[in-house]
Amino acid sequence: MKSLSSASDLAAIRARIALLRPTDIHLWGSMSVQQMVCHLSDSFACPLGERIVTAIKSPPIPVHIFKWLALYFPRKWPPGVPTPPEIDQRIGGTPPGDFDADRTALLDRLDHFVQAGGLYAPHPMFGVMAHPEWMRWGYLHTDHHLRQFGR
Repeated sequence: MKSLSSASDLAAIRARIALLRPTDIHLWGSMSVQQMVCHLSDSFACPLGERIVTAIKSPPIPVHIFKWLALYFPRKWPPGVPTPPEIDQRIGGTPPGDFDADRTALLDRLDHFVQAGGLYAPHPMFGVMAHPEWMRWGYLHTDHHLRQFGR
């Protein structure tokens, strides 16, 4: 099961981020690649306590079951999952600037997230998560958006 706690999985994610280009076009959704890079960076800032996000509406099933399904069910995440406004680049997220600088900031924040060692703020939908759950979420969320741009 892929996770950012695996050195090889982390290296693969970092390599895929490095392949992003400002001209990449989304395969689904409405974010530009520049917005996606900032969205991922903002998303990693939340568990680090650097960005406060309001809780998302509870899922229609118990949260612990929904979290397990999202993190461990063997299926790729689908498009269209709601984004909190604080990390939606069209509403309240960090606006894109220089693409290379934003990508470097994402890689730095990704490393900080991985090295934080489990002292994370609650997830806006899943609540408190253990370190392995955060590392799995970090992999899946990043993979989801990289696939959005064919990476």
